Amino acid sequence: MLSFQSSKNVLSLTEDLLVRIYELLAAESDRKSFRLVCREFRRIDSLTRRHLRVIRIEFLPILLRKYPRLQSLDLSACPRIDDGVVSLLLTRVGPGSNSPILGHWAWGLKSLVLSRAMGLRFSGLEMLARACPCLESVDVSYCCGFGDREAAALSSAVGLRELNMDKCLQLTDVGLAKIAVGCSKLEKLSLKWCMEMTDLGIDLLCKKCVDLKYLDVSYLKVTNESLHSIASLLKLEVLGLMACPLIDDVGLQFIERGCPSLKVIDVSRCEGVTSSGLIFVVRGHRNLLELNAGYCLSELSTALLHQMKNLNHLEVIRIDGARISETSFQVISANCKSLVEIGLSKCVGVTNMGIMRLVSACINLRVLNLTCCHSITDAAISAIAYSCRSLVCLKVESCNMITEKGLCQLGSFCLLLEEIDLTDCCGVNDKGLEYLSRCSELSCLKLGLCTNISNKGLSYIGSNCLKIHELDLYRCTGIGDDGLEALSNGCKKLRKLNLSYCNEVSDRGLGHIGRLEELSDLEMRALHKITGVGLEAVAVGCKRLADLDMKHCEKVGDSGFWALAYYSKNLRQINLSYCGISDMALCMVMGNLSRLQEAKLVHLSNCTVEGVELALRACCVRIKKVKLFAPLRFMLSSEILEILHARGCIIRWD
Repeated sequence: MLSFQSSKNVLSLTEDLLVRIYELLAAESDRKSFRLVCREFRRIDSLTRRHLRVIRIEFLPILLRKYPRLQSLDLSACPRIDDGVVSLLLTRVGPGSNSPILGHWAWGLKSLVLSRAMGLRFSGLEMLARACPCLESVDVSYCCGFGDREAAALSSAVGLRELNMDKCLQLTDVGLAKIAVGCSKLEKLSLKWCMEMTDLGIDLLCKKCVDLKYLDVSYLKVTNESLHSIASLLKLEVLGLMACPLIDDVGLQFIERGCPSLKVIDVSRCEGVTSSGLIFVVRGHRNLLELNAGYCLSELSTALLHQMKNLNHLEVIRIDGARISETSFQVISANCKSLVEIGLSKCVGVTNMGIMRLVSACINLRVLNLTCCHSITDAAISAIAYSCRSLVCLKVESCNMITEKGLCQLGSFCLLLEEIDLTDCCGVNDKGLEYLSRCSELSCLKLGLCTNISNKGLSYIGSNCLKIHELDLYRCTGIGDDGLEALSNGCKKLRKLNLSYCNEVSDRGLGHIGRLEELSDLEMRALHKITGVGLEAVAVGCKRLADLDMKHCEKVGDSGFWALAYYSKNLRQINLSYCGISDMALCMVMGNLSRLQEAKLVHLSNCTVEGVELALRACCVRIKKVKLFAPLRFMLSSEILEILHARGCIIRWD
């Protein structure tokens, strides 16, 4: 507590100094503490804040009045926003309905995220485009109602430079043409999964938006004709072509002769692309920085390796799934010394000697993916640790021959390590975790299926790895309540935790989990020892919980679900399949959780058809996805099914 004199000194600081102090606070939690100090600090927060991510739509009008100088607004967590809400915000946001500053929050807005806004249509987007004259970036990805009319409305935002339309399934060439003509200043455009798009739309886009630097057409059924058009983009630096089934080496030949500024290309999972096509790309772009060819090559050919000798600036290469020889590693290490990331997941032919040759020269590696490279042993891990002191991410899932000896080397030399995936590495034990806990920067640790670790090993992590925000303990059967106690004492920043099938965890363990105030994602499937008491502890303590999976938690009673309905207001996804929840508790959960977007409700043995239908009616306004027991398809009323479909809800039957 500040003394009176100290408080007086702080409050005597000028507004300019307070603003500078505020801008030095990077963490949102620190900024929250700042604005809670006093009214003056709260006023500084209001004047200075430029970015806002809204969690609950009911507070949006108040927040927009409070922060009038926003430049970036993220509404992706508000799927219920529709044309009516937009109209209200643009006409009534102010101290009163006749306020002279109504809608002024939109004047300086440069970035707007509307991802998953199910109800937003033509008129709402048109109002936003007109009200935001400075708008430069818009994200409408996964908006199931976004089609050609909506694209036409958005095209009036002539200053747009970035646009994300991923999975706008109703968008066709007509809508893209509207965007291309109206938003000719576009520099970044993503069209992933826009399945109605054809070569015609891409051709017009390339003719009108000549300033494009980033273009992603992954998963589209475009042909080589589109690549011919794309090749004319002189400023294009990043090209995404992932899983485009109709492009092949002929199309990549166009890229060889075009796109002179190209730095990054992704042709992963393109079935028609071979080493010959990649040779065209490499030959035409010696300054390439990133090459992603995962799961499209059967092997890394000698001819391609010969061309790669000229890629002196290459920083990232992913060749997952290819057959690779030890000599290939030697060529890569000798010529691509600027590499900071290499992906070798599921590559055939990866050996200790090959890895040793690779890391002997590529000492700047920061990310290395060796998932399912089963021949890797401690010898390779030791070589990686000794050579790559700047390593921040290592993925060695299913590398069963790694033991505590390899982890000892990592703990001794890779002190900057932030992420490691040891899933299904059965050689990992408590001693190995003790060594690994020396990596104090660790933020993501995956230990799923590591059955030889216990509470003792987890206590080392809890004591030393205080920055961990993601921990996967899936089927770690040796982990129990004591381990979770150690974890909750040290890892206060934990946001994502998987405890599924950790059979020794009981209500006492969940009581410790309830002390993790930043936890937002919890998987706890098949924890047969927990009851409503444990769930209540999590609901009360973890107020930020957004994703909860408790499938097969049969012993949890209604008291736990009542607590969930009352306290867990931020839940967006929930899996209650095979739980013993009753009709009344289900209705309370589905009705009270105002942010719920996705629910899995399969085989609820204590619920009746009438109870499920009532629960669906309680949430039909906001729910986007629901998974139900297949026989209910013929038992639920046609009315509720029609309501859900009309509101864009996707129903999966199991």
